[in-house]
Amino acid sequence: MKPVAFDYERAASLADAASLLAQPAGFVKLIAGGQSLGPMLNLRLAQPDLLVDITSIPELTAVTDRGDHLELGACVTHADIEDGRIPDHFAGLLAHVAGRIAYRAVRNRGTIGGSLAHADPAADWVSALSLVGADAVVWSKRGTRTVPVANLMISSFTTALNADELIQAVRIPKLSPAARWGFFKFSQKVGEFAHMIGGVLHDPQRNVFRAVLGAIETAPIVVADARPLFGGKFDAAMADRLDRQAVMQLLDAKNVSNEYIRSLAPVALKRAAMQACTS
Repeated sequence: MKPVAFDYERAASLADAASLLAQPAGFVKLIAGGQSLGPMLNLRLAQPDLLVDITSIPELTAVTDRGDHLELGACVTHADIEDGRIPDHFAGLLAHVAGRIAYRAVRNRGTIGGSLAHADPAADWVSALSLVGADAVVWSKRGTRTVPVANLMISSFTTALNADELIQAVRIPKLSPAARWGFFKFSQKVGEFAHMIGGVLHDPQRNVFRAVLGAIETAPIVVADARPLFGGKFDAAMADRLDRQAVMQLLDAKNVSNEYIRSLAPVALKRAAMQACTS
């Protein structure tokens, strides 16, 4: 199939993009890499009246060191992170995640902000950035606000963004040298979307012990204090102490009833814990 007819504009600035988003008539969509939106256009799952290209806006490709965190413009690509064009203050976690997203052609064009704004629950960044405690910098003509990535996605393909807002950047806290992480996803083959994601991050110098369960058909489950899940502490035996009943209770609280997802969740989390212990 081919997309329905639409108009196309290339925004030269954030203000330009905001003005185009605020048009009173019609459905407006932003496009950056287009690796998710493109197929939706061809299948006519998305039928915008106007497509606004934001790839020429300088702020959206900027990478800025803010001291305790790194700020990545929304149009930074997965390949930028995979190939080390972004400083690695994350013990290799971001590069690990980026290098396992889809295929190289997708990673060359797909963007970190676009992935978050698209809000596919099976996508990697929504889970990985929730795990590290990142914030999205959201821009509109009214000013900027920050939204924790863990709160950005409301449900499948639905975010907390208003119609006139766009993601300008992602602020990612730097990990300390003592940080250990695990990030495991089930997929039938390399390049496919995840059927389940489990993540564990332990950073004792920053008093962080966090876990995430993603690809659960809605927003990821973020466990701010993962100690109760693993018997109270981070050590080499913690994977064996995983409280499976507690994992089921987390899924129950999110109304996740799919038995396939429920069977994979504790396994993904256990494997992420094992990876964290050996990283």
